[in-house]
Amino acid sequence: MAEVEEVRNKQVLLGDYVNGFPKETDMFLSTKTIQLKVPEGSRAVLVKNLYLSCDPYMRNRMTKPDGEPSIGDSFKPGSTITGYGVAKVLDSGDPDFKTGDLVWGITGWEEYSLIDTKHESLFKIHHTDIPLSFYTGILGMPGMTAYAGFYEVCSPKRGENVLISAASGGVGQLVGQFAKLMGCYVVGSAGSKEKVDLLKNKLGFDEAFNYKEEHDLDAALKRYFPRGIDIYFENVGGKMLDAVLLNMRPHGRIAACGMISQYNLPQPEGVHNLFCLITNRIRMQGFVVFDYFHLYPRFLEFVLPNIRQGKIVYVEDKAVGLESAPAALAGLFSGRNVGKQVVVVARG
Repeated sequence: MAEVEEVRNKQVLLGDYVNGFPKETDMFLSTKTIQLKVPEGSRAVLVKNLYLSCDPYMRNRMTKPDGEPSIGDSFKPGSTITGYGVAKVLDSGDPDFKTGDLVWGITGWEEYSLIDTKHESLFKIHHTDIPLSFYTGILGMPGMTAYAGFYEVCSPKRGENVLISAASGGVGQLVGQFAKLMGCYVVGSAGSKEKVDLLKNKLGFDEAFNYKEEHDLDAALKRYFPRGIDIYFENVGGKMLDAVLLNMRPHGRIAACGMISQYNLPQPEGVHNLFCLITNRIRMQGFVVFDYFHLYPRFLEFVLPNIRQGKIVYVEDKAVGLESAPAALAGLFSGRNVGKQVVVVARG
């Protein structure tokens, strides 16, 4: 019997449960060894990780479980962080995957991962003319989030007025471009001049503003939406949501995708203008992308031609090396990234 190769496996582990804003020092690097073969009789898949995705929802998984609803189980202190990534199959006990396949799905923040496909969904990558890193973003979970949230939850109509918060992030930049393809008027909010310029000059938004420079968000929204907002794609919550409620048009729709302004607060901020939901018959719906993964083939049929024809562009912020992952993840919450935050572990 041939000897199984054993290699060093660098990993990113959670130090302890996080309170407040996550810091690079809340995570640490460790090195273990791993055999480059699936255990005998297992249906797992062994992969080499190529790209890892930094996503805001991961912050919630760094909190001590307290019985409150959350998206995904909490990471355990001392355990490997997990998240969406792109990987190459090195060995497989699952007949649906073979050595050499490229895949995306939930994997470990490490160089090599053994993935139990009974519990974690892996999607095979068939279209390799598109950058592989895009499967952490536009062709992966964020892309599906933008697609499901905009088309399925918001039920958009041509010519409507659309506002997107955190508009330069992995999801927001796509919602804006989807809305422009439908002939909507699109405004994005972001946290720096660089991001505002990106939205207007590269991503095709009609307008964009830096919310940090607006002392009165209600007045700012009335400036950009004198006739009101039909669709609000909600990524931040808090004061922005309160101001938006005052500016929604009758029968407007709000897709609640995330509330990043609240994730690091000891007590969430209250929302004061909820009565507007009643007076303007506004529909506000929360959603989670997992419920829409069955639409992935339809999503690809829609988005791939638009990427290839240059009708949709995608901006990435790449951090190189697994050792850069803790700083990259923490940086999401100070707005350090411009575009979709990706960690490059290896290239093919």
